[in-house]
Amino acid sequence: MKTHSGVLVIAEQCFGDIHRVSYELLGKGREISQKLGSPLYSLILGGEGLNVEELNYCGADKVFYMKNKCFEKPEEFLFKENIVRFIEEQKPEVVLIGATSFGRSCAPRIAASLKTGLTADCTDLYVDEEGNLIQIRPAFSNNILAHIKTITIPQIATIRYKEFNEGKRDTNRGINITVLDAYVSLNDKSEIIEIFKDSDFDITEAKVVVSVGRGIKKKEDLEMFKELVELLGGHLGASRAIVDAGFIGSAHQVGYSGSRVKPKVYIACGISGAPQHIAGMKEAELIIAINSDSSAPIFNYADIGYVGDLYEIIPKMIQALKNNK
Repeated sequence: MKTHSGVLVIAEQCFGDIHRVSYELLGKGREISQKLGSPLYSLILGGEGLNVEELNYCGADKVFYMKNKCFEKPEEFLFKENIVRFIEEQKPEVVLIGATSFGRSCAPRIAASLKTGLTADCTDLYVDEEGNLIQIRPAFSNNILAHIKTITIPQIATIRYKEFNEGKRDTNRGINITVLDAYVSLNDKSEIIEIFKDSDFDITEAKVVVSVGRGIKKKEDLEMFKELVELLGGHLGASRAIVDAGFIGSAHQVGYSGSRVKPKVYIACGISGAPQHIAGMKEAELIIAINSDSSAPIFNYADIGYVGDLYEIIPKMIQALKNNK
């Protein structure tokens, strides 16, 4: 006899804004729930004033809104404790969580508390003929795709942002929202005193990304690329090597261990094209690569390639943009 049923999407909010990955999970969650013949639920934890009916409009049959001011700050212990207790009570068969910074931190804690498996950073999901959730993720530096089946219930997976289309919005769907209070609203072991934000920087939403790699000589040279970014109205990205070197913050990192971006234009400057980086930007509409090494793998993915010195090409691009203004 089946003890667990339903697909649960953990919707993420940050300072009152629902993360777009939540709607992508609802799109894929609807597909999975139809294959399993089970309902699609969404759980969101937050303070007052969240626009949670959007979760219904985008596919959730029922939304559970756990409302408490303790969720206004990203306190991982409180989120984990409340999500675990909710899952224990509701008993979903499948749990989907966004592979955001917060999701990547919370999901392993949730899985460990429930003594179940977790497949992280999935790029696809499907249900096999036996009704098992098959979770697909890149492995071995993105060289193979692993197909993983969790043998314990619930089956939990984190899914990378921008992998799936958002659930189709339909305002004719009935609104079905249950408001809950927190099971636990206080963590007496720690307290968030201050939250530091990199303003409203979110490279995943950029229409233009200019990324820098090992080809730049020193941190001060970033100013040249920042000028190019400003002229193009985009965001500055970076490879892991540049982040690890301390040239720029991790919020700018593009790649498998950073952010996945899908801009209209992606300009790779001095980036060789390691598989980990390619995984984060290959879906860009137009890829422009600039590298002094004509054999760099990045050129295999570029729509336009320039073989040459960054320190000659970038200033010319900047000047050309200024002349055309």
